[in-house]
Amino acid sequence: MRDVVIDGDMIRLGQFLKLADLIETGGEGKVLIASGDVTVNGEVDVRRGRQLHSGDVVEIFGRTARVVSH
Repeated sequence: MRDVVIDGDMIRLGQFLKLADLIETGGEGKVLIASGDVTVNGEVDVRRGRQLHSGDVVEIFGRTARVVSH
């Protein structure tokens, strides 16, 4: 699992996937989130705008990243 530092207290799921290099493009993220391939804290979430906070863990295709705020 990689820790990915964000600026501020919150980041949206779609933005975080790109920041964490878990996806190549925003369009790819949109499709993968909508199809249920992304989990947040172990649960499928299909909301691209889901707000993530420090400590949240995102997984896609066996790759994981944890949100860490400054």
